[in-house]
Amino acid sequence: MRLEVLRQDHRDLDVAIRAVEDGPAPDPLVVRRLKRQKLGLKDRIARIEDELTPDIIA
Repeated sequence: MRLEVLRQDHRDLDVAIRAVEDGPAPDPLVVRRLKRQKLGLKDRIARIEDELTPDIIA
C-alpha cells in the first residue's frame, strides 16, 4: 500500500513539473526542486521494490 502511495506521488510530481514548464513564465528553480523531489521518490520506490523482491541466485 505504501508503495502505491509513493508511485502516485511520483506521478503527481510529473504532472506538476509539466504544469510549471508549460506555464507562461516557468521558474527553473521550482522545476529543479520538483525534479529533485521526484528523483528522491524514485529512489525510495526502488528501495522498497528491492526489499519486496527476493534475491535469486542463478
